[in-house]
Amino acid sequence: MSLRVAMLSVHTSPLHQPGTGDAGGMNVYMVELSRALAEQGVEVDLFTRCRGEGLAPLVELAPGVRVRHLHAGPREALPKEAMPDLVVPFSLALLKEERRYDLLHSHYWLSGQAGRIASAGWRIPLVHTAHTLARVKNASLAAGDTPEPELRVRGERQVVGAADRLIANTADEAEALRSLYGAEGPRTEVVRPGVDLRTFHPGDGRAAARARLGLPADAFVPLYAGRIQPLKGPDVLVRAVAELLRESPDLRRRLLVPVVGGHSGATREGTAWQLAGELGVTDVLRSCPPVPQERLADWYRAADVLVVPSRSESFGLVALEAQACGTPVLAAAVGGLPTAVWDGVTGLLVRGHDPREYAARLRELAARPERVEAMGEAAARHARGMSWRASAARTVEVYRAALAETRVGQGRRHAPAPVASLSWRNEKAVAQV
Repeated sequence: MSLRVAMLSVHTSPLHQPGTGDAGGMNVYMVELSRALAEQGVEVDLFTRCRGEGLAPLVELAPGVRVRHLHAGPREALPKEAMPDLVVPFSLALLKEERRYDLLHSHYWLSGQAGRIASAGWRIPLVHTAHTLARVKNASLAAGDTPEPELRVRGERQVVGAADRLIANTADEAEALRSLYGAEGPRTEVVRPGVDLRTFHPGDGRAAARARLGLPADAFVPLYAGRIQPLKGPDVLVRAVAELLRESPDLRRRLLVPVVGGHSGATREGTAWQLAGELGVTDVLRSCPPVPQERLADWYRAADVLVVPSRSESFGLVALEAQACGTPVLAAAVGGLPTAVWDGVTGLLVRGHDPREYAARLRELAARPERVEAMGEAAARHARGMSWRASAARTVEVYRAALAETRVGQGRRHAPAPVASLSWRNEKAVAQV
C-alpha cells in the first residue's frame, strides 16, 4: 500500500538555509527524511507558511516530495514568538486543501498544534516529532538566556496527548517525553536520524578541502558549525579558546577557529564576538556565513575537529555529518550527542560546560595529530551505518502502526482540546473547526 503523507512545519521552511534564523537541524531532518521516504514509495507534501519570499505555491523538492506554501498571517518573516497566533489560520488553510492524505506528520510543537486540529478534521492519524522540548531546554539554560514560556509547555503537553504516535530521536528523548509530558510508552517510538552519505563523506581529504577554502595547510582547526545562540554554546568555545591560548601560547601561530553559521532568533548580534574581543581571541576566530550542504561538507573535511558545546541537543545532526566526512567531534554529553558520538573512538564527550575541560581536550588533539587521524577514520565508518534510508524504513513502520490502530478503531480521533489556551485571538476560529 502506497502512502500519502502531509508533513507540517509552521515556523520554518524546508527550503530555508540551515544555520540562518530559525533554520537548523530540523530543516535538514525534514528534507532528508522526505527524500528517503519518497525513495520507498511514500508521497510527501511538506506544508509551510508563505512568507512572501517570491516562491511558487508549490515547489518540487525531489521526485515524490513537494513543498506547499499556505497563506496564514502576514506574508513576511515573523519571530517565532508570534507563531502561536498563526496556528489556527494555518490549520484552517490546510483543511481547505482538496488533496487527501493518509497521515499527518508534524515537526516541532507549533506544527503539532496545527496537526492535531487537521487530523481531527480529516480523521487521519497524527505522528509528531518534537525535535526540542521546552522543559528539557529550560533545565539547561545559559546564564541570561530566556526560558521557554509556559504557553509552549502546555502546547507540547496537548500535542503529546493528541498524537497517535510520537517519534523520538533517542531513547533519552523518549524517556523525557514520558517523564516530563506523560507520553504513553507504547505510542512513543525511537527512530534515529541519519546522514546524507552522498553529500557527507571523506572526499579527497583534509589537505584538498583546505586548499579549496583557503585555509593554511599546517593550521590546527577546531570548527564550530551551527546557529549562534546561547543554547548552542558558542560562548563555551570562545572561552575554551582563550583558556587554550593562555595555557599554550605557542599554539596561537597555527590556531584557526572558523565559526560557520548565523545569529538566531533574539540573539544579540555580535555577542560571541564581543566576548572574543574581551578575551583577546578575535585574531584566531574567523566568522563565516551559513553555506549550502555541499560547501559545509568541505568545512567538515578541512577541520581537525568539530566542536559542539551545546547545552541541549535533541540529536545533533552536525556531529553525524562531520563524522561522515572523516572528522572527529568534541561535544557536550547532552541529549542525543552521546548517541551520535562514540566517546573515545569517533570523538570526545565532555560532561558539563567548563571551558577548561574543552581547552584540555583541544590541547590534547593539537598535540596528537595521529589520534585525530585515527578517530576520523573510525568516525567515517561509524557514520556509514546511520543512513536516512534506514531512518525512513523505520518511520514507515511507525506510520503503518498508527494507520492500523485507526482502522481497528483504536486511534485518537477525538476533537482537539481548545487552542484558545495558546492565544485568546484563536477562540472563535477554534469553534469553527
